[in-house]
Amino acid sequence: MTLGPMQLVVFGFDGGEPRGEVLAELQRLAEHDIVRLVDVLAVRKAHDGTVQVLELSAIDDADGELGSVLATLTGLQAEADSGQPSHAEQIEAAEEDVWYVADAIPPGSAAAIALLEHRWAIPLRERLQGLGGRMLAESWVHPLDLEAIGLTS
Repeated sequence: MTLGPMQLVVFGFDGGEPRGEVLAELQRLAEHDIVRLVDVLAVRKAHDGTVQVLELSAIDDADGELGSVLATLTGLQAEADSGQPSHAEQIEAAEEDVWYVADAIPPGSAAAIALLEHRWAIPLRERLQGLGGRMLAESWVHPLDLEAIGLTS
C-alpha cells in the first residue's frame, strides 16, 4: 500500500481549548479523500510549562488508542485515568525520532496536534515510481516566506 506524504501540524489557540471547528474541517477533508486524519491530540500548556492532554469528545475512540501515535512522536506521554501507562507509553520510539512538540506551544495556550496523510499525492507518487522516478527532496514553504518574496498579499 502506497502512503501519501505525512505531515505533523500543530494548531495553536490562545487560552481556552482547541476549537471543534478545526476538527470538523479536518474530517471534511478526510471525507473528500484529500487527507487522512491518522491521529489527533489536544493539549493545554500551563504557564509553568506543564502540558495536559485533553479529551477529544468529538471523535469516537472506541479502541481507546486516539492520540497514541502522536503522543509517541511528540514526546507527550499521557497517563490513563487509572494511573496505568497509556497506549502511548507502551509504544517505544528512539530518542532521535521524537519531536518535542511541546516546545512549539506557548505557555498559557492550547493546541490541537494532527498527523495527516496527504492522500491527493498518492497517484502522483505511484506514477512517478511507475516511471522509475523517486522523490529526491521535499519541503514545506511557510506562507510568510511566500509573502516575503511578493507571491501572496
